[in-house]
Amino acid sequence: MARQTSFYYAFLVLPADQRRAIIAVWDFCRALDDDVDERDRGPAPPGRSARDAVEFWRLELARCYAGSAPETPQGSRLQPLIARFGLPREAFEDVIDGVAMDLDTTRYQTFDELLVYCRRVASAVGMICIRIFRCHNEQAREYALNLGIALQLTNIIRDVKDDLDRGRVYLPLEDLATAGCTVDDLAAGRMSVAMRRLLAFECDRARSFYQRAIAARPKEDRRRLVAAEIMRAVYFETLKRIERRGYDVFSSRTRVPKPLQALIAVRQWIFQP
Repeated sequence: MARQTSFYYAFLVLPADQRRAIIAVWDFCRALDDDVDERDRGPAPPGRSARDAVEFWRLELARCYAGSAPETPQGSRLQPLIARFGLPREAFEDVIDGVAMDLDTTRYQTFDELLVYCRRVASAVGMICIRIFRCHNEQAREYALNLGIALQLTNIIRDVKDDLDRGRVYLPLEDLATAGCTVDDLAAGRMSVAMRRLLAFECDRARSFYQRAIAARPKEDRRRLVAAEIMRAVYFETLKRIERRGYDVFSSRTRVPKPLQALIAVRQWIFQP
């Protein structure tokens, strides 16, 4: 697990068996995303296209669940954990479907369309995580759903410039129109009144999903969800930093320094608000 990931300190607080499981899931999903993304960005490496890569990981997942020999180190590490933690195959399939969406969709007209993507690439991972955390209350699913959306919306806001460089716009086009912005305005990175209005709206929407996650958080599973709560607090700090810098997501990438991430983790572990 690379220390550069924003999830690093969240994983550290887990018991060893859960930490190994979370890292195995993270590595599988990361390998899937990197493989497909690398082949989608430019000339495909010899052997297979991005669509071929999607199909390969679908088959690798099937091998993991069928008990046959996986073909990747990531599949080999994931396979024995499936039965141990009762990991839901449907959630992994959703993640693969979400990664595949990037091959066909570079714009989203409405938030409802974007919501499908967020649920697949982020909330589905949360559904896997709550199994690993051994949550008891069914309400943990609602928590995972909303937290996943909140985290993905934060990513989308933070990464507007990087995504544009790759030809993708995740902010709903209907939101741009309402705020008086165009995709060309995003590409120019002009922090106009209309641009700030757009990004303030997107930040408010992300905040609403953080609030929904907190409202859904089951009290009896609060200790089991401490790793997820660290993720929530770190990403929420990212959102607040975007707001404090006047929503400028163009001049540089908004980051939470590692020492502050560690402090946030300690606070969540000790105080668990």
